[in-house]
Amino acid sequence: MQTRAGDPGAFAQFDLTRVDSPAFVVDAAKLRENLRNLADIRDRSGIKMLAALKAFSMWKVAPIIGEYLDGVCTSGLWEARLASEFYDGEIATYSAAYKPDDLEEICRLSDHVIFNSPMQIGRCWPILEQARTTGGDFDIGLRLNPLHPEGEVARYDPCAPHSRLGFPIDQLEDEHIELIDGIHMHTLCEQDFEPLRRTWDVAFDHLEPYFGQFKWINFGGGHHITRADYQRDELVQFLLDVQEDTGAEVYLEPGEAVALDAGILVGTILDAHWNGMPVAITDISATCHMPDVLEAPYRPAMLGEEPVEGEMIDEGQGGAVRLGGPSCLAGDVIGDYRLPVPCEPGQRIAFLDQAHYSMVKTTTFNGVPLPSIWLWDSDTDALECVRRFDYEDFRDRLS
Repeated sequence: MQTRAGDPGAFAQFDLTRVDSPAFVVDAAKLRENLRNLADIRDRSGIKMLAALKAFSMWKVAPIIGEYLDGVCTSGLWEARLASEFYDGEIATYSAAYKPDDLEEICRLSDHVIFNSPMQIGRCWPILEQARTTGGDFDIGLRLNPLHPEGEVARYDPCAPHSRLGFPIDQLEDEHIELIDGIHMHTLCEQDFEPLRRTWDVAFDHLEPYFGQFKWINFGGGHHITRADYQRDELVQFLLDVQEDTGAEVYLEPGEAVALDAGILVGTILDAHWNGMPVAITDISATCHMPDVLEAPYRPAMLGEEPVEGEMIDEGQGGAVRLGGPSCLAGDVIGDYRLPVPCEPGQRIAFLDQAHYSMVKTTTFNGVPLPSIWLWDSDTDALECVRRFDYEDFRDRLS
């Protein structure tokens, strides 16, 4: 999977020795820039824009997000609690399946409760009725699968064959529409406008008989709206057209786009040796700190790396150093890089575009410490350590 982000921005001037190692550093100025772009789309199209906590839930910056967006979307009870405690605006909650014991509180916290199938709505109907009877003011939604795969990697494509995510759109019946207030379709991953247009073209024919019956349509996330080459004007016109055609309010739920290129992961080379090519061990672990590197897989961009024009770095290629983490997993390999610093213990390096998904997916597998979290403002150069993790954080997850 080829990342289309990795603009160093103001981080090109950041002194990596100012923070711990390893450490996530988030630039509040870049975050505000992304949010301004999202708010501009929202304002020009008349939709509502929610931030996806599953991608970026650094609640220290919740007040900044609240200045620009209409709320957040969550993936279950714990994220809904986090949203209620720290974030402003609406809360839309979707889960592939709800535990009945969680649903009452989710209904109390959420403005939209979105289900994965009409069958689960039916089973949970007594809970939903009771929640509304006791003052719950929430809409019921249904996630649909348009059965139109657009993803580069099947693992990240909700429309891949036999996907568990969303109710197949060709099975939608009148009786299902009677249960719901709105529909949700999250089908993209790091993509631009054209895949959204093609997906809607497929869904349109299935949904047209029900236009006028939905309060809202939520197109989910995966939209790379804040990337410089995203077709924003085309998106605005599309959103205006959808609202006119359907009579429904439209929502988008960007996650990655909120924090795109707004954070780096700083690390240190701990050791280096030769095994057919230079190999270096860092205090950054792919499996513990950047799991998408292994799951996608993809090669994260490095701050300061200067690749040869038109040339990919192949295994064992001259000048490349293989970087890996300190864990015992043999596959804990980040990638091959032409380092901007000498391949020596003590040298600092950083990977770009690590605020979203990396921060929320970290683990302490093998006792590898978690990166500390820092907030920097490149406009003012203010730098704050938001959180450090220690042994007790590792210990207390276990028993």
